[in-house]
Amino acid sequence: MLSLTSVDDAGQVGLNVLPAAFGASAHIISGFCPDHPAMTQNVRAALLNDRLDWNLLRTFLVIAREQSISRAAAHLHITQPAVSHALKRLEEQLGRKLVQRNGPRIDITRAGDEVRELAEEIYGSISRLSRENGAAERDVSGYVRLATVSGVQYPAYDDFLAQFHRDYPDIDIEVQVMRSADVPSALLQHTATAALSLNRHMGKKIGHKLFMPQRYALFCGMHHPLFGRPDLTTDDLLNENFVSFAGDQIGASLSPLSYFRDQHGFTGRVVASSASVAEVKRLMVAGFGIGSLPEHVGQAEVLAGRMMRLPPDGGVADLDVVLLWPADLKPRPAERVFLERIQAFADTHSPQTAGSISLD
Repeated sequence: MLSLTSVDDAGQVGLNVLPAAFGASAHIISGFCPDHPAMTQNVRAALLNDRLDWNLLRTFLVIAREQSISRAAAHLHITQPAVSHALKRLEEQLGRKLVQRNGPRIDITRAGDEVRELAEEIYGSISRLSRENGAAERDVSGYVRLATVSGVQYPAYDDFLAQFHRDYPDIDIEVQVMRSADVPSALLQHTATAALSLNRHMGKKIGHKLFMPQRYALFCGMHHPLFGRPDLTTDDLLNENFVSFAGDQIGASLSPLSYFRDQHGFTGRVVASSASVAEVKRLMVAGFGIGSLPEHVGQAEVLAGRMMRLPPDGGVADLDVVLLWPADLKPRPAERVFLERIQAFADTHSPQTAGSISLD
């Protein structure tokens, strides 16, 4: 059973409709902040500009709450440069300095306080409207099939699913784990409503958005001869055997990992493989060979004392998780609700949208 519409997520969904709604009836804003005479009409007008990116405003609210760029980045699950860039763009769009930097600490300016107060009022009103609308939709029921690659570890996504289930308890969901290579056919045959995958070549029949950026790096397990050795270089790894993902071959979704090995002259054999992240980790810990894992997955094993990170320090390749769905799908009510919410989640939690990344 699934569902979604927290105060936070309701606000996020509202990001896509706020400019149009206020453009149609800008007088509504007078009801949002009647008790804030210090709120200048110029600030209000700037916030209601149709060209304002409301995702930037949400980022600023997190910055103001956390009083820190780094903590805001951690909360939003994006990089610090992405948060700083969003802040700069918002200041440029509003024509005001919103924060004052004092080393690692930031102070909100008077203009920033005005923007924050007005934005919080707007978000509160939108959240109340969304909850009222959501109450009328709670009787939506049905079935959603989600295809996913193994090992997607993303706390914000877990929170999204929890909230979706609370808001739509009568929607059932089936999650099927499959290889990225099998995902397109499942979507085109409409045996899956949506998918989380590593596919890098999408035609016009499949819609896509960046869901979760991730970078892969090399690791070895606690039973491998290299484990615990200091001062290793990439040259020390060239003859080592590999544990590989089943899709790690030229032309497949994980082919950048294969390209990396070829370009750097690795001569070791692939001695074990699996399509499952859990099984790849198991084989690596057992010492079958070194292998590539998403940095956050491998780092958790390092902290547990089961693995060691290997050079190069910059990692191996970027292989982002992408949200996919059939472009020609005529969704049933449950599928429509799920697609709307997970697409809105992807828009508001990724540092950039799929339209600005290369999937080729």
